[in-house]
Amino acid sequence: MKTLVLASRNGKETLRDQINLFFGIGFPVILLLLLTIIQSNAPVVLFPIDKLDSGISVFGLSFLSLFSGVLIAKDRTSSFMVRLLVAPLTSSDFIFGYTVPMVVLQGVACFTVAFSLGLDVSINVMPAIVVLVPASVLFIAMGLLASSLFNEKQVGGVCGALLTNLSAWLSGTWFDLDLVGGAFKRVAEALPFVCAVNAARAALSGNYSSVFPDLWWVIGYAAVIMMIAILVFTRKTNSDNT
Repeated sequence: MKTLVLASRNGKETLRDQINLFFGIGFPVILLLLLTIIQSNAPVVLFPIDKLDSGISVFGLSFLSLFSGVLIAKDRTSSFMVRLLVAPLTSSDFIFGYTVPMVVLQGVACFTVAFSLGLDVSINVMPAIVVLVPASVLFIAMGLLASSLFNEKQVGGVCGALLTNLSAWLSGTWFDLDLVGGAFKRVAEALPFVCAVNAARAALSGNYSSVFPDLWWVIGYAAVIMMIAILVFTRKTNSDNT
């Protein structure tokens, strides 16, 4: 209940930040619409909607790092965090209080638009959304870790520029990684972004046997980074208030 109360407040704060909200939800939707228009006029299949939507969904999740990072960075420098510290909340309550609303807001945005663009409405959509949850937690954990280490402006640069570009180019959303190959492909496959896209695509196509081990790779990254974020957040908070 304590976490849900904090999550409700954080969700309202996120909705008030219209710029970040546009980039987190509006921008991926615009990309989905634009690439679908390009596909409708292309003589060959470049961006099939089932594969494109899964990739755009993961790319859109990368903006959750910016959402969560900027929000908690603001709170750390305001009196709000001081008030929270006297509340009966653990570090895990803090972390998940910032995580829950981000997952809910991003959740089904791209899939809702994709339905209007021709994506088949099937039972496979629900498993695909579930598969995206670990990726959501991963990106949010990255944002929380960045906000525990950097100030608000630095978080914007790390999460808003660096991380979104890394997830875009190394996820296989826009092109097949086999077209580049070599070290680029090996680095991409060692990171969780392409694994998140592959797992979502497999779930959406109903090929559940192919969801793993890609999803385990994403879950492993998310768990490790979340634990580091909690530890760093706790240490940073204690040092800031001693």
